Amino acid sequence: MEQDERTSLRTRRRFARRQWARRWLSLRYVLVVLVVLALVSTSVYLVFFSARLQVARVEVVGNELLSDARVREIADVPLGEQLALVDLDRADARVGSMAEVKSVDVTRSWPDAVRIEVVERTAVAVVEIAGSLRGLDPDGVVFREYRTAPRGMPRIRPGADAGTDALKEAATVVSALPEDLSTRVDHVEVATVDQITLVLRDGRQVMWGSAEESALKAEVIDPLLAAQQASVYDVSVPGNPTVR
Repeated sequence: MEQDERTSLRTRRRFARRQWARRWLSLRYVLVVLVVLALVSTSVYLVFFSARLQVARVEVVGNELLSDARVREIADVPLGEQLALVDLDRADARVGSMAEVKSVDVTRSWPDAVRIEVVERTAVAVVEIAGSLRGLDPDGVVFREYRTAPRGMPRIRPGADAGTDALKEAATVVSALPEDLSTRVDHVEVATVDQITLVLRDGRQVMWGSAEESALKAEVIDPLLAAQQASVYDVSVPGNPTVR
């Protein structure tokens, strides 16, 4: 009888332990869910509502032509807005629309800053438009102003029929010139996209044609200028250059 009672007691204890184990397993799942919910709630609060993650400053890097203040003004990133909610694409598009900007990358810099990294255009020539000297980059984009043309930088002189495409062709030609030849160019006359002429500082003219095969034309003209004295050199067909 006593043995049966001990056996029954052990059985009840094992049953109780199993019951507690099952309850603890269920409770553990509940605790995990509660912890996860608490973490998510805290994260949502910090990201979308906490003052610690609001925009406190806008960093501008890579700019020389443009002032930090001008870039910030155009980007129009609102200080005090939650950093997670800042419209980076809008700021990117606004800064990228500036003539001086070749490319831009706007990113979040946690915990409280927006970073605007600017790559500005580089002028390869100057062109006079409406009485102002403007820089022309290799893509034919007109941007900054100059009081006087920088020393050694060719000047583009567009004709009456020279449009945007012709200016782009001229920029491509100038970009292809080796430095020793580029510094000898006084200006570039642009009549049309395929009528481009280099006028050297000594008065000699190089009829370049279009921007097509500019690298080959540059190779052809350099020895030709040294070998023959003439007033006009025609390398519009680089395989058959002529002089007169």
